[in-house]
Amino acid sequence: MIIKTVGLQYISQTWPLIEKYIVDSQQYGGGDYSSEHVKVYLTTGQWMLVVAVDENNVIHGAMTITFNNYPNHRVAFITATGGKGIITKDTLKQLKEILKGLGATRIRSAVRPSMERLLYRVGFFKRYTIAETQI
Repeated sequence: MIIKTVGLQYISQTWPLIEKYIVDSQQYGGGDYSSEHVKVYLTTGQWMLVVAVDENNVIHGAMTITFNNYPNHRVAFITATGGKGIITKDTLKQLKEILKGLGATRIRSAVRPSMERLLYRVGFFKRYTIAETQI
């Protein structure tokens, strides 16, 4: 798989090709945002779209990323991931190069247990646990 960023000008064209991956990922999002919200964040440039494509340029997975700036780091925070082949050792290496070029020094994501296991296999580690309650 090859990891590519999708330019802001191509988000609307690409959306129908990746929407299913985003919709699938939303079942784990806890209702923080819907796939339509993701589309708004992408089309307004607040989030970045990354896709995994094969040698024929067919999309097999999608990931959305936002950036958070801290005093010592620029963190690329993965907000949604869906599809196959989007996270492997090779695709992570490609993603790191892309994000490094955008000034990121770290990659983070809030994940469910199965995604946590996948990310551990490609070099991520547990930083902290997020807990939540309704008020």
